Amino acid sequence: MDVSQAKQEHLLALKVMRLTKPTLFTNLPVTCEDRDLPGDLFDQLMREDPSTIKGAEALMLGEMLTLPQNFGNIFLGETFSSYISVHNDSNQVVKDILVKADLQTSSQRLNLSASNSAVAELKPESCIDDVIHHEVKEIGTHILVCAVSYTTQYGEKLYFRKFFKFQVLKPLDVKTKFYNAESDLSSVTDEVFLEAQIQNITTSPMFMEKVSLEPSMMYNVTELNTVEGGDEGESTFGKMSYLQPMDTRQYLYCLKPKPEYAEKAGVIKGVTVIGKLDIVWKTNLGERGRLQTSQLQRMAPGYGDIRLSLEMIPDTVNLEEPFDIICKITNCSERTMDLVLEMINTRSIHWCGVSGRQLGKLSPGAFLSLPLILLSSVQGLQSISGLRLTDTFLKRTYEYDDIAQVCVVCPYTNNEC
Repeated sequence: MDVSQAKQEHLLALKVMRLTKPTLFTNLPVTCEDRDLPGDLFDQLMREDPSTIKGAEALMLGEMLTLPQNFGNIFLGETFSSYISVHNDSNQVVKDILVKADLQTSSQRLNLSASNSAVAELKPESCIDDVIHHEVKEIGTHILVCAVSYTTQYGEKLYFRKFFKFQVLKPLDVKTKFYNAESDLSSVTDEVFLEAQIQNITTSPMFMEKVSLEPSMMYNVTELNTVEGGDEGESTFGKMSYLQPMDTRQYLYCLKPKPEYAEKAGVIKGVTVIGKLDIVWKTNLGERGRLQTSQLQRMAPGYGDIRLSLEMIPDTVNLEEPFDIICKITNCSERTMDLVLEMINTRSIHWCGVSGRQLGKLSPGAFLSLPLILLSSVQGLQSISGLRLTDTFLKRTYEYDDIAQVCVVCPYTNNEC
């Protein structure tokens, strides 16, 4: 994996090793039936083997740890640790030794050396040791460049480098979906539901320590990933939140605009920044990894010049009996409007009141509450339609159909209806 640029024999030797946690020893059990020639011999040998788990000798998993035999995989968000050792293989004293470690990525070059000062001298068979750490934040090819410069006892200045190339892989696949909701009945508008789908694309299970959403300054967030009960909420995924390889898990969050933004119609328009996800996990032997997504953005719903929403509407109404609703009309434009309300009956929904009513002038950002009375002549789930708002200044009409739905039931017996 390393390529040395040194063409001559140097007095110093450079060794670089990656520091990783050990792994569990895997044994290969050999079993046979009692009627076979070996009889119970193989089982007895496995029971006496110190590397096997007592009572589960036939399993491949052992209870001993083994040191890593290769470089292993490095995933984005993990901490890369390496041990650097410079040893004096010669029989003479070497002076002014400077060891430098840089990490070259596709976008930058980072200095990882703990100290940039030179060591005055290094006696024969002595060594200089250093441990470097770096939280990996980029995917792709990384090159660890280790450079050593020194002076011989004859005053000759020598220099050599070694390169260690490795790949950083992606541990998680994160996908997000946004759902816009309007909840004027609770006096909070423009709620946003964020669904985050997180998939483990490594070859080992992960313990999901934390998956949280850090909202932007415009929103307050509520996590919807716990089941209320007892002193504190329990995760919907259970007490041991393990994510197996290639498994996917969905996390849900509700974001509500802060009052100073929710009260101002038209502020939350266009592309808005929601926040970023913070994901922390641990692997087999407690190695910790952390990822933060970039700022998540969503396209805010467009309401045009006028936004019509419902502040009050019953869920169920009686057939051929009047019921009340309250509409909220908001001027989302940058000009004053003079509005006229027209009500058009449909096959099942009939408006009770005077059509062509003057609502008056509505300044930019202002709103008005409008109580209306309706009556349904057909049973079942009926859609409220037929509202028309006309701006007399521009002679422009805004049509509103399928505003909401109500369940119309008969208050009498079936025969009477």
